[in-house]
Amino acid sequence: MDDLDRRQFLTLAASGLLALPGAGALASREQMPERPEGRTEHGRPDCKLVIGTGLVEAAPDRILSTTTYNGSFPGPLIRFKEGIKAVVDIHNDTDTPQQLHWHGFEIPVDIDGSAEEGTPYVPAHGMRRIEIVPKPAGLRFYHTHNAARGDLNAGQYTGLVGPVYVEPLHNAGGYDREVFLVLKEFAPSLSRGGDMAMDFLSPSTTSPDLVKRAAQNDARAKGKPKGFEVGYDVFTINGHMLGHGEPIRVRRGERVLFHIVNGSAGEIRSLALPGHTFRLVALDGNPVARPTSVPVLYLGTAERVSAIVHMEHPGVWVMGDLMDDDRHRGMGIVVEYAGSTGKPRWAKPAKARWDYSRFGDSHPHPGPVDETFTLLFEKQQAAENGFNRWTINGQAFSMGEMRMPEPMLRLRKGGRYRLRLRNASDDIHPVHLHRHTFELTKFAGKRTSGVYKDVVMVGGFQEVEIDFTADAPGLSLFHCHQQLHMDFGFMALFETR
Repeated sequence: MDDLDRRQFLTLAASGLLALPGAGALASREQMPERPEGRTEHGRPDCKLVIGTGLVEAAPDRILSTTTYNGSFPGPLIRFKEGIKAVVDIHNDTDTPQQLHWHGFEIPVDIDGSAEEGTPYVPAHGMRRIEIVPKPAGLRFYHTHNAARGDLNAGQYTGLVGPVYVEPLHNAGGYDREVFLVLKEFAPSLSRGGDMAMDFLSPSTTSPDLVKRAAQNDARAKGKPKGFEVGYDVFTINGHMLGHGEPIRVRRGERVLFHIVNGSAGEIRSLALPGHTFRLVALDGNPVARPTSVPVLYLGTAERVSAIVHMEHPGVWVMGDLMDDDRHRGMGIVVEYAGSTGKPRWAKPAKARWDYSRFGDSHPHPGPVDETFTLLFEKQQAAENGFNRWTINGQAFSMGEMRMPEPMLRLRKGGRYRLRLRNASDDIHPVHLHRHTFELTKFAGKRTSGVYKDVVMVGGFQEVEIDFTADAPGLSLFHCHQQLHMDFGFMALFETR
């Protein structure tokens, strides 16, 4: 990505050629514009999204050129009403056909935003009008679904991310206002290998046979260099590095509902606020069975968390990532109490593990399923032009063929299925199933139920089970949400009839 100097940035802004990135995604409920009730007048859409080149002023000395929605990062916060049809115009002002994926929505293939499923592209310098009936309620988001391969100026490495909140028909409240946060890294670069911290997942139980299988794969790769990985220089929340942009201003006694989106192309994020705890109420937009207070939030790539913080510890604080290097390079935001002054303070919380089952039913009771499928994830080190190739049950997904790959699983509409996800690598894979919500029923040997998601982190050498109802006819894409993994094989199609 190209850095622009501040003078050039301000010149563009003054000329009206640039939409300055504001704090739109940070706005509270009362600051958000009301959405129309799914109606259009004189052919006008309820919402318009424009894909084009824009600037992100992460800091005064870090102004980045990237691809954005509506000229800013993050893209505008869209508020739909559950079940009420809305019309959206998607304009593409770039030279490349684009896909816009409505992540977490239960919608038809033709608007889901995945070429692998058959969604039409938004043509270069063209537009698509879609009609969407938004469901389920809760925190969703929209993002590009273009492949990037080795191009770090494409796909999810860009600024093509924006939050969506689907208003429930009946809102129980329990908070004073909302704050939306989008976590994202910029200025990516390639390096050889690298280790991913994964000791935060609980349980930490690994499967000996998966460890053995990975060791066999490593032995076959002996003498090969490590495959390429992606690192970043700039870390942002709502498009700003820590210390830049507006702080989150709060008052003592307020209950603030934070809606947090991990919009990364491949990073797992953590978030803590010294002196405060997060009462987690929803995962991936879906209410949890047991709202629970935790000191740290962990979000795999594309995961979302909604959590209430009771503001009872006045001061000026840093809400930031536990990783010192990432926080120092920008992954944080200032929280400022009314009447408080001084330098923002950071204090690392006590070590805490991330256990999905804490938010589930206290007495797990996963229901019966019609059939169980086992999916094995493996890595072929540096097998494709220096990049790792990823396989599911020995198959690497490829869009380079003359025809679409055959569906890996064929499902009966209305059938209830269990996926046993087995990870024979040391990477954490945040896996996503399009157009469905699944129930987490087993994590690293521990039974659970009542946790509904559309992305789940599968730890290194671990096994996870998820249950879902095949209620979306047609093709649905299943993949790791790390751009580098999905681009190099880690995808499969399920077909429901």
